[in-house]
Formats: sequence, C-alpha cells, structure tokens
Amino acid sequence: MRSVRYLPGIKADMGDLLVNIVDWMSSLPPSMAYLTILGVAYLENLIPPIPGDMLIVFGGYMAGMGLLNPWLVVLLATLGGSLGFLTMYGIGYKVGQGLLDPTKYKWLPKQKFEVVREKLQKWGFRLVAANRFLSGLRSVISLTVGMAHMSVRQTAIWCTVSALVWTALIAGAGYYVGENWGVVGEYLRGYGTIVTSIIVLFVLYQGVRALLSRKNNRVPS
Repeated sequence: MRSVRYLPGIKADMGDLLVNIVDWMSSLPPSMAYLTILGVAYLENLIPPIPGDMLIVFGGYMAGMGLLNPWLVVLLATLGGSLGFLTMYGIGYKVGQGLLDPTKYKWLPKQKFEVVREKLQKWGFRLVAANRFLSGLRSVISLTVGMAHMSVRQTAIWCTVSALVWTALIAGAGYYVGENWGVVGEYLRGYGTIVTSIIVLFVLYQGVRALLSRKNNRVPS
C-alpha cells in the first residue's frame, strides 16, 4: 500500500497511538486492513480510548484512494460496532445493578449511568438508535440497556441502525475529503468535547437539584 499523507499540523494533533495505528494499517494488505477496521470498531465499545471513529474515517480515505472497498469498510465497521454494543449489553444484563456498586468497577463513570437511566426511561429504544452520535455515552448506554433487560432483538436492530448511519457518514467523509481526512478527526474531536461538556453540565444540574430537594424536604426540628 502507498504511504499516508498528512496535512501540516494534523499529525502532531493526532497523538502517537493513532499515528502509529494509521501508519501500521496503511502498510497492511487489504484483507488485514479490513480485519483491523472490524476489530477496532468492536473494541472501541469495550475500551473507549481506542480511536475507532478516526480509523473508520481513515478506512474511508483508503477506499477513496482505491485501496479498499467502501461498502466493505462500512459493513465491517457497522458489524464491529453493533457486536461491541451487544457485548457490553450482555455484560450489563449479567452483572446488573452490581455495576453501580461504589466499591467495585471504580473505572466506570457512575454519574453517567444516572443520566442514561433517566433518558432511557424517557426515550426507550430511541436512545439506542442515537447511541453512536452520543460520544462519551456509548458504552454506558449499552451497559444500562443490558441492566434494564430490554429486548435483545430490538436492541440489536437499533444499535445496528445507529452504527450503520454513523459509520456511513464518517467513512463517507473520509472517502470524499481525501488527504484532508485528518481534518474530519478534528471536527469529531470538537463534537465529542461539546457532547461531553453537555453531559457534565447535566450531571451537575441533577446533583444540585437533588441537593436542593433534600433541603426543601427536610423537616425543621
């Protein structure tokens, strides 16, 4: 495969891990590149720091260069994403409320579970359908849906639809922008920052509201 070209400044902003993965992936034969896309799309759900979206954008770029088939890129990224979501669903289904135990699983963002549970009660499977667009909540959504023992069939359908639409959009962006594919990552990063900020503000709002509610309900001595 041909070498990857970066716009000035983009490579420095991408981080060593992503640059190494991209450079390694660009040297692979197509069959191994497809497997990498499938594997990364799957593992991103289990290990959120993995830069899955950027690898899908890069896969779209490679397809635009004629090195990969764009339909296979979208198909495998969708398959990996939906299987990863269902794996986390299965963990949530099996472990249940034990995931919220403050003495265990300390790496899990417990506050985000409260946000997702509230939204899940209001939106139901629409939240599953939107999960790929909610950066920072994807894994929490899948675990929470499993904890709620929601229908496996409906969960599989809607998480697949969500993954298909999202991966088609970002792979298509990589396909059409060509060597500017790194810029797409900058937009994705900014989008993720905005979504995360909204989540943090919502959690703070809920905490303050709960505190004020307790004070108002306290019976004076």
